[in-house]
Amino acid sequence: MPPSILLRQLFDRESYTYSYLIADLDAGVALIIDPVAGCLPGYLQLLTELGVTLKIAIDTHCHADHVTALGKLREETGCETIVGTPSMIECASRFVNDGQSIECGSIILRALYTPGHTDDSYCYYLEGESPLVFTGDTLLIRGTGRTDFQNGSAEDLYNSLFNKLLTLPPDTVVYPGHDYKGWSQSSITEERRCNPRLQVESWQELDLILSKLNLADPKLMDVAIPANLQCGRTLFTSLYVAAHIFIHAVYLYPVMLFAIQHRDTMHFNVY
Repeated sequence: MPPSILLRQLFDRESYTYSYLIADLDAGVALIIDPVAGCLPGYLQLLTELGVTLKIAIDTHCHADHVTALGKLREETGCETIVGTPSMIECASRFVNDGQSIECGSIILRALYTPGHTDDSYCYYLEGESPLVFTGDTLLIRGTGRTDFQNGSAEDLYNSLFNKLLTLPPDTVVYPGHDYKGWSQSSITEERRCNPRLQVESWQELDLILSKLNLADPKLMDVAIPANLQCGRTLFTSLYVAAHIFIHAVYLYPVMLFAIQHRDTMHFNVY
């Protein structure tokens, strides 16, 4: 990426969600992908620190495990909110189709329609000398999204993976929407070689792997989906955001205070 383009990977500990803020520092503008409602204060603080204006907020799909910050960010910053067709999130400012570009300063993302995890799933590709792809819940590090709710389809997921994402340049860096093991990024080459769910020859094989996962529904599913269809703007969302911030304050403040008080005696291992 050019020196003027800054990428920040932001992690929500409650839902293990990665959000991505991409800023064009020269133009003073930024966009964010998959923002979480409970992290809103942190996003606004980061925008202020960087001295940039949020122009665009994007959701890769209608999430089932957290409440989106699309609506709140639009209220706070006046940004445009974007989702992909055929999303049911009717409150979005704009809908994009497969292959369309999203521009923010010198940042240009290409929308890739990748159904399978849900029927409205999109990935976003940033071309350049060092290309990047933000894969939402479609492709994870050593995994993929599940397909057992929200009109998911193993056949669609297989096609999205093998006929769309794996056709990107091999050195494309993969930035997933979630991670549960502490990994932050991968590449198309690495995932093609090492991801167990990509070592299949047909969608039926992939479906067999996914059918054996026996995953419980996301804890917030019954609340998150209806809220996210309204860009996260419901009465519950306000309560959720307040509780989220309170939990972070209760658990993180004592840790930070302890670290400050014992900073001269604490030692850290860096891997």
